[in-house]
Amino acid sequence: MRTRLVAGNWKMNTLADEAIGLAKAIAKSAKAFGKTEVLLCPPFVWLKQVAETIKGSPIRLGAQNMIWEDAGAFTGEISAPMLKSAGCQYVIIGHSERRQFFGETDLTVNMKLHKAIKTGLTPIICLGESLQEREAGQTERVVSTQFANGFKDFGQFERVVIAYEPVWAIGTGKTATASQAQEIHQLLRRLLQEKTAEYAQIRILYGGSVKPDNAAELIGQEDVDGFLVGGASLKAKDFIEIVKATVI
Repeated sequence: MRTRLVAGNWKMNTLADEAIGLAKAIAKSAKAFGKTEVLLCPPFVWLKQVAETIKGSPIRLGAQNMIWEDAGAFTGEISAPMLKSAGCQYVIIGHSERRQFFGETDLTVNMKLHKAIKTGLTPIICLGESLQEREAGQTERVVSTQFANGFKDFGQFERVVIAYEPVWAIGTGKTATASQAQEIHQLLRRLLQEKTAEYAQIRILYGGSVKPDNAAELIGQEDVDGFLVGGASLKAKDFIEIVKATVI
């Protein structure tokens, strides 16, 4: 059975003391998480503080973004080797907010994917459709295209995590129903099957207004292997309850 994963994407939130306090509260509850893998993705500036806070616990550390180069004249960017040096094991790539506000494309997702793998980071590749695209019946086409382009010339699927995050459900309070989530996760599983014999082992997360009151129903779907949590990851109690909902 696939090991479940719950990742907390703190986005552009928390000051130093808040980040440390949040990480500490989550790490204290680690014994209640069973075999579920838990990952925290704080802002870049708090990576070291959070790494120190969760040291000795099973909680993992991830970053919210990276560039496709190792070093150079890229003011304001963060490289994969820097993330490794800071203690990161994971990195989120292609989040819808990066696509919407910062020009992220399937091409840059692909470039970052290859660099993350080469550097030894586990990438969480985000895919998902907008509300307009869903209402136009284009969800399958959009997600399939993002998958094909994002994973171009790539073969190491056993080293990645995929996150389906319908854009219309991120930060809106709207959530895909369990059946809607399963439908697209099942699509992604089929696309993986075309690429690798290991398709059944690859984890696919759901992201989009995940809360304690909908986590159990979502995780009950056959192809939902965990969550990429946004707003609820900023409240220790809520995040802990979401993780507990995934424990077998």
